[in-house]
Order: sequence, then C-alpha cells, then structure tokens
Amino acid sequence: MASGRDVLETACSQLGVTEQPPHSNRVKYNAWYYGQDVAGAAYPWCMAFVQWCYDRAGAALPFKTASCGALLRWYRANRPACIVSAPRPGDIVIFDFPGGGVTDHAGIFESAAEGFVTSIDGNTGGTDDANGGAVLRRRRGANTVAAYIHPEELREGDAARRYHTLAEIVRDAPWAEETTRRLLAAGAIRGTTGSGPDADLDLSGDMLRLLVINDRMAHYDE
Repeated sequence: MASGRDVLETACSQLGVTEQPPHSNRVKYNAWYYGQDVAGAAYPWCMAFVQWCYDRAGAALPFKTASCGALLRWYRANRPACIVSAPRPGDIVIFDFPGGGVTDHAGIFESAAEGFVTSIDGNTGGTDDANGGAVLRRRRGANTVAAYIHPEELREGDAARRYHTLAEIVRDAPWAEETTRRLLAAGAIRGTTGSGPDADLDLSGDMLRLLVINDRMAHYDE
C-alpha cells in the first residue's frame, strides 16, 4: 500500500510543471482527470493535481472530484475521522484565503513550523495563490488552512516494502523511476539476479528514497 511519503515524492517530482500555453489550464493533470484535451477550458486544476498525485502514488482517493469544497464535504460526511489537526507529509491541505470562498485551493502537505505551512501545490504562483498556472512549493501562514485530510488509503510504515523490478518501481513508485533508470544504466546498482531492467533489485522503500534524495542533491553526477 502507498504511504504519505509516496504521495509527497510524487508531488515533488512535478515541481516546475506549468500550463502550456500560459493561462490555458492545459496540463496533463486536467487531461488525466477529464479524459480529454482541455486547452482553453476554464478548469482550474489544483484538485486535479492532488487527485493525480494520489492516483500515481497508488492511493487513488475514494471520491473523485476537481472541487476542493466537494472533497472536504465528502470527507466530513463520509469519513470525518480523516479530518485531522496534526497532518503528516503527503496529507491533503485545503486552503481558505482572505476574500475568497470557504475553500479556495488545495495542495499536498509537506511540513509545518513556526506558524507556517509548506505544501506542494498545482495551479499556484507568486501572484495568484489559487490559479497561478504552475506546480510550486509554497509556504503560507497556518491561518490560511481550512482543513487537513489524512485519507484512509494511506498506509504509514512502508519502509519494509521491497521493490524487486524496474517495472514494479515504475508502477508503484513513479517518483523513483528516473533515478533508478540512471543508476541501472551507469551500473551503480545491480540486481541480486539478472541485469539491467530485468534485474531483481530487492530495494527497500527507505533505500529507494535515499537514492532519490542523493540523486536530487547531485551526489551521482560525474
């Protein structure tokens, strides 16, 4: 089962994605959600991004909606225990910005400290919190949070999970695919049996995350 870390890693892997062309709402998250090309359509996509991240991480949400308010209402009505006051990385954070509606935006919770919340958000930007056209890491005051949701689909303590093949990583841990392919091609990781994409890698969840972190810090660059 997927963990909150898997969801957060999936969200982080999308940092820097933007609408093409700008101000079009044309992004793969909308295309995935609506099943069509939505170029030019007025479909803000912060919740579509959240839904996509959970689906790709292997923890598809039980209520599929592109509305922040609809998702929060569904959890309050059907799984109120999932509305939490102490969020964990990978949880859903619903924002309520001054002057807007009751629910204005959503993202993937990363951390909190000193009255601020850091999240990975789709359709945000420096000049427009709720419809900015990019996937960014944002830090906001905790007073902008309307609710935190910890879906039951998440299972913590996934460190003992073993990933044996590249195909399994692509399917269940897409956030680690690029790093795994690079290290396999360079011969930096080898399987207990077999070689290349067919190798039995037998990597734990923690080891996979460590490889990705080191890769992002350029420790494997020549």
